Amino acid sequence: MMDWLRDNVWAAWLGIAVVLGLAELASLDFTLLMLAAGALAATGVAVVFPGLLWLQIVIGLITAAAMLAAIRPLLVRKIHHGVEIKTGSQHVIGRSGVVVKEIHPDGGGSIKLGGELWTARPYDEMSTISPGTRVEVMAIDGATAVVYPIGEPLGLEQPELDQPPRDQ
Repeated sequence: MMDWLRDNVWAAWLGIAVVLGLAELASLDFTLLMLAAGALAATGVAVVFPGLLWLQIVIGLITAAAMLAAIRPLLVRKIHHGVEIKTGSQHVIGRSGVVVKEIHPDGGGSIKLGGELWTARPYDEMSTISPGTRVEVMAIDGATAVVYPIGEPLGLEQPELDQPPRDQ
C-alpha cells in the first residue's frame, strides 16, 4: 500500500480534492472549494515532480491561501449580496397604487395595486385618504396594505398653468 501511494501520490491529492469538493456541496461556504483548488494544484505538482512531497505541500498551501484571500471574498460577495428576492406579500412594499374606496384610520378602505384589490389603512393612523389618490405601500400588516399618500386625488380640476391666455 505504501509503495502504491508513493508511486501514485498524485491520486491521493486528487482524492483529497474530490472529497473537499463534495464536502463543499454540503457547506456552500466556498472555503472547502478553495482548499480543493489547493489540492488540485498539488496534484499537478505531483504529476510533474512525484518525488518532491514538500514541494507539493507548499504549492498546495500557497494556492489554497491565495484562493481563500483573493477569490473567495469575491465569490461570497457576488452570491450572498445579490438582489434580494421578495416573496409573498412583501413584493408590494414600495409600490404605488390608487385608492378606490376611502381609507380612514378605522380601516375599511381599499386600493388597486398592480391589478389587484387590497384592503388598506393609512400609515399615520390619523388621516383619511380620498378615492383616486395615489399611495405608496409602506408595509403589509396581515392582508392589509399600510399606505401613505404620494399625490393629489386624480380627477380633480387642476388649473392649466402652461396654456397661453385666451384672446378676447
